[in-house]
Amino acid sequence: MAVTSLELAKTAAIAADQKKAEDILVLDLTGLSDVCDYFVICTGGNARLADAIVDEVREKVTANCGVRPISTEGRDGLNWILIDYGSVVVHVFQPEVRSYYRLERLWADAPRIELDIEGAMTSEIPCADLPEDALAPAFELSEDDLVDNLPESVDPTE
Repeated sequence: MAVTSLELAKTAAIAADQKKAEDILVLDLTGLSDVCDYFVICTGGNARLADAIVDEVREKVTANCGVRPISTEGRDGLNWILIDYGSVVVHVFQPEVRSYYRLERLWADAPRIELDIEGAMTSEIPCADLPEDALAPAFELSEDDLVDNLPESVDPTE
């Protein structure tokens, strides 16, 4: 069954809404990005809810659209989980992280798709100042690590 990117994005938004996601937003990036066509952005009030939202989105998109994600990233920390369907990328945030990154402001030029669901975003997310270590990476890489792992054909000084 072939579905459009927009249908997939709306299915993901509805699935997130069914698990009580908040501030659900679908951004149309078709004229702005070569990476994907739509972002679905939503908030889960805590780690357990964010994890449940991800499970519901994956299950409903697979069942209704016949599409499995290319990858799912961020399930370890559960602060920002990304489900990549290629043409659609679903972002599930915890509130503090969403207000810190504010993807909807970064992509402010992107048209918003109208959603007739309870959890649809109705106002802007306020900006948050997080402690420096709140979003610390799981591991540290030095410049030497990066240079040492380059293929021999690449000159890092060029």
